[in-house]
Amino acid sequence: MILGFSPSQLAYFVEVAEAGQISRAARTLYMAQPALSQSISRLERQVGVDLLVRHPRGVSLTPAGAVFLEKAKLAVDAEADALATARALARADRAVLEVGFLGSPPPLTAPLILDAFGLACPHADVSFRELRFPGGSTAEWLVDVDVAICFSPPSHPEVESQPLWDERRSVLLRSTHRLASRSELSVAEVLEEPFYRFHPSVDRGWAGFWNLDDHRGGPPQIVTSAEPTNSLELVAALLGGGGISAVPWTVAQTIAAVASGLVAIPLRDAAPAICSLVWRSAPPNELTKVFVEAARSTVGPLRVPDEAPAELLAASVAYSERYASASRATPVSICSGETPE
Repeated sequence: MILGFSPSQLAYFVEVAEAGQISRAARTLYMAQPALSQSISRLERQVGVDLLVRHPRGVSLTPAGAVFLEKAKLAVDAEADALATARALARADRAVLEVGFLGSPPPLTAPLILDAFGLACPHADVSFRELRFPGGSTAEWLVDVDVAICFSPPSHPEVESQPLWDERRSVLLRSTHRLASRSELSVAEVLEEPFYRFHPSVDRGWAGFWNLDDHRGGPPQIVTSAEPTNSLELVAALLGGGGISAVPWTVAQTIAAVASGLVAIPLRDAAPAICSLVWRSAPPNELTKVFVEAARSTVGPLRVPDEAPAELLAASVAYSERYASASRATPVSICSGETPE
């Protein structure tokens, strides 16, 4: 007999098993709790054995469920890897490299890398895609791109990284906040402030770094109800709520230059944030290797200056003004600047 469950059912089961609650998994998966519960029950009927034990506080694995979970993870990872490989091969066939980013786009933050890549591959096209905050595994997070530029990305055995630069962390807060007039702050002065509760789909370690958990020794005691999943949602939450958030200094300056209701203040004693280039090991798209070498050729011991260059801020303002209507994956030819057909 051939079991008729779908890959999505396996992915749902893995999420529920790891979350320990159907309600929490439903929020992560952006689906209704009843629909998720029905999907899990249908899967159990199809395999002919109970996989989960339901109890008031959530769910736990049965002995059979624990064994099935390991196989389901392998199947889910294999499907994601096959999909990522197919998409990367399709991009390689078109001579396109997809570059993911968080915050300010690479043409503003890493122009030297793009210039070096353009010289090495003058006929290649680069497509930029803003990514959601890291969630799941970093390998899964990179499924739609060939490389990504990200501050403090979670490590993964199937993902390689190249540190690019480091810079100090800062806080973003509303201009009406009691600390808004300060030119600099210490970590101790902000640890007890309300921070933002990141969406459950966001990697906890990554979110914790920006909530200053590494200095506090744990998560913040007070968090807001907002659960951002990407940079724009975080900015909206900051503008609309009373919380604060730690972000890289240059990103904070860029956001504050665009959002007049926000103020960026550096943290003088916070451990620095490391911006890295990350990519999947053994990438199918050969352009990835060229881009990595281009990045390595530009890396030096220099740290990002305390003040963001004026041209970066001006370009960021112009970029943000047209950002809402722009595509999140617009191909730009390094050679000619034209959008390919």
